[in-house]
Amino acid sequence: MSPETIARWQFGITTVYHYFFVPVTIALSLLVAVMQTMWYRSGDEKFLRLTKFFGKLFLINFAMGVVTGIVQEFQFGMNWSEYSRFVGDIFGAPLALEALLAFFLESTFLGLWIFGWDKLPRKLHLMAIWLVAIGTMLSAVFILAANSFMQNPVGATYNPLTDRAEMTDFLALLTNPVFLATFPHTLAAAYMTASGFVLAVSGWHLARLNKANRTAQEDADVDAYRWAAKLGAWILLVSGAAVILSGDFQGKVMYQVQPMKMAAAEALYETAGGDGEMAPFSLLTIGTLDGSRPLFELHVPGVLGLLAKGDPYAQIPGIRDLEAQYTAELASAEFNLPVDGGENALQAAYADKLRTVGITEFVPNIPVSYWSFRIMMTLGFIAMAIGAYALFVLRKGRLPKPSAFWNVLMFTAVLAPLFGNSFGWIFTEMGRQPWIVAGVLPTASAVSPGVSAGEVFLTMVLYTVIYGALAVVEIGLMNKYVRLGLPAEVPPVEIKGEDDVLSFAY
Repeated sequence: MSPETIARWQFGITTVYHYFFVPVTIALSLLVAVMQTMWYRSGDEKFLRLTKFFGKLFLINFAMGVVTGIVQEFQFGMNWSEYSRFVGDIFGAPLALEALLAFFLESTFLGLWIFGWDKLPRKLHLMAIWLVAIGTMLSAVFILAANSFMQNPVGATYNPLTDRAEMTDFLALLTNPVFLATFPHTLAAAYMTASGFVLAVSGWHLARLNKANRTAQEDADVDAYRWAAKLGAWILLVSGAAVILSGDFQGKVMYQVQPMKMAAAEALYETAGGDGEMAPFSLLTIGTLDGSRPLFELHVPGVLGLLAKGDPYAQIPGIRDLEAQYTAELASAEFNLPVDGGENALQAAYADKLRTVGITEFVPNIPVSYWSFRIMMTLGFIAMAIGAYALFVLRKGRLPKPSAFWNVLMFTAVLAPLFGNSFGWIFTEMGRQPWIVAGVLPTASAVSPGVSAGEVFLTMVLYTVIYGALAVVEIGLMNKYVRLGLPAEVPPVEIKGEDDVLSFAY
């Protein structure tokens, strides 16, 4: 395999693994803040116990996310130096802000939250966890702004003297239509994952405690777990609805700026719709192994037009027509990749240089794009169905019966949205190929020229082994502390004297 292919595999493996921790970190921080706020306002001990319990699980997840995320930064310089050189002026700005504003904010106040339980006034201690939650969402803002530039490169132009892209408008990065669609979609998907996690942990404990002759302590545990499970189930349903609505908006934006990606997501080989005909939505398409043509198709008429443009009779360009159009445009005086997105300054300025690269392939991997899109949606709907079923089981004070079926449902409640997030990002990144910056820089031109295939393969193997070891540690720690359950009754938190040492709450 070429260095480019292995470098893509390495980045894909490490990124997918890292993103297992990201949605839980983003959303669980706020859920813990909500639990602590409930304790601050009501004084009910169950909320303090829930805060400490899920706070401990949040800290384990946060630490693993930080460790695995560091590798991503190094790969930009080691494996993708040409990409870093070309877009560093634009891509580096949001990444720097993510470190200086978001990460420092969340890490600083997370430390105050961990060590300040018996040192800070309650209000200030509560403020610390809320600032952690705000920091995690700010981190998502800047990372998604950087990624959205790769999907739709706005706010920049090309300088032929330096052979680099240069930023012309930072605000354009934050008002990029792709970012405005992607941010709420990603955030809602994160809340699906974290709420599924809260539901899964609480639901498992509720089934375990469904027995006769419970102790008074176990009755208190049931009360706390029931509240957390219902909170998780409701947020799972609400955030799932937000994912659907924001996904509809995102689909329309993507059809504007990346019609080839969305055509690949539907395995739409020929242009459909228009002139009184409805564009079909694919329920199932089976194609050849190379993804060059369909063998079997099952469609629902009109749905694709609604998803893409809000019109069941809208004309949706197919893969073959888009490929022919891009080939003709690349050979013409002006190159403008999007069909409907209007002129892009960076794409237009770089067109002459792009012709010298000799790119001839404009179609992403069709099977990967098609199936990752559908797996993402299917897993999301499964998670929402589990949330609704959990609310039904917990109605009127009932408890779930301990069974293998319920345990499988609880595992699925967190794994379905977690893997749905991963498949969504696989679709987003694979569907953009062969571009690393859409319509500007091909992925093949972004890899480090001085790195051999053997070197990249060796580091990929090492990272995979290390990440595998970290997975064992993560699962072991999570399993241990989930099984331990809620902490025992917590004595009232008091502010000690100035000479008392800080104590680690966990």
